[in-house]
Amino acid sequence: MFATMRTLPTEIRQYLIVTGNYWAFTLTDGALRMLVVLHFHQLGYSPLAIAMLFVFYEFFGVVTNLVGGYLGARLGLNLTMNIGLGLQVVALLMLLVPSVWLTVPWVMAAQAVSGIAKDLNKMSAKSSVKMLVAKGEEGRLYKYIAVLTGSKNALKGAGFFLGGALLALMGFQGAIVLMATLLAAVWLMSIIKLKQDLGKAKNKPKFSELFSKSRAINILSAARMCLFAARDVWFVVALPVYLASQFGWDHTAVGGFLALWVIGYGAVQSVAPRITRSQSASAPDGRAALLWACLLTFIPAVIALIMAADYSPSYSQGALLLGLLLFGGVFAVNSSLHSYLIVSYASDDGVSLDVGFYYMANAMGRLLGTLLSGWVYQQFGLIACLWISTLLLGITAVISVWLPRR
Repeated sequence: MFATMRTLPTEIRQYLIVTGNYWAFTLTDGALRMLVVLHFHQLGYSPLAIAMLFVFYEFFGVVTNLVGGYLGARLGLNLTMNIGLGLQVVALLMLLVPSVWLTVPWVMAAQAVSGIAKDLNKMSAKSSVKMLVAKGEEGRLYKYIAVLTGSKNALKGAGFFLGGALLALMGFQGAIVLMATLLAAVWLMSIIKLKQDLGKAKNKPKFSELFSKSRAINILSAARMCLFAARDVWFVVALPVYLASQFGWDHTAVGGFLALWVIGYGAVQSVAPRITRSQSASAPDGRAALLWACLLTFIPAVIALIMAADYSPSYSQGALLLGLLLFGGVFAVNSSLHSYLIVSYASDDGVSLDVGFYYMANAMGRLLGTLLSGWVYQQFGLIACLWISTLLLGITAVISVWLPRR
């Protein structure tokens, strides 16, 4: 395999290394999340309390994307990607302390380190693809981004399964040791093989240039923030708790279903270029993003209306599960379009600055959605979460009106 890689063009080899790093990281990230959820569930923590363990994970994503984009432009994307891999190893090692030390503040701190690692890795991977595709090859760039993004989410879902399996087979600490060891090996390989000047800006950006001055990127970032808040306001806390409390599913069933959902979501993202191809012979633009945002807006509204009509429990359950699958498919296309557009809009010199700013908005949306999901569900229930999701998607569609048309 390594002999075959040496015969490939340099840009393809670098793309495969970047993708491999991203895959390895994502697999451990999904497994770690499931390990923490299941382990603390066994310790008797409530679902809402478990969800709050991940608040720092999302919060530090906001800061990391902003600062990480600056570092990537000044130091090179290879360095920020490798820092992300190294920090994930540190986050895993932090959880190897004796069980009595695994307090909520300590786990939140470990999740904060993991959140920093995740967003450094993601920002570096997405930005790197821009540097590895020839300028003007927008269709190829769209396909590369779609494959990278879709495979990431499919592997995150596989990571949910992996986390549960490792916990059952090896216990909490055994699973952590195995993942830390394997990821450390990937990290060392990346340090040796990844191109040293990848993504380094020719003109060193100033710290004052962290915030994007591009109108297109600012509009897309605002749309992205609302899009992901609309997903997480009912998906992060409300949905798992509802499936467990109202449907009577055990924790394994809930985790398995959500893992399959994420895998399917990633699969749709990977083939998004085929799905959107009928709209245009060329790569998509802001018009496609507006169309798919409008389509997505109706889905949580219809689910909420059916559930509010108070039909039989089996009817409501079927509507929720079917609606969730439909939401996942349409949301995946929206996400893939956005992921392509940000890389397309980003400046060639210092691409990570623009991508970092955009994913800062993404992290803000996830943080907002996570907090709203716990509070709104606790106060008003799942239907209220669905209506707030509809409102946020409507705002996403309105913002998307101003995205550039090519």
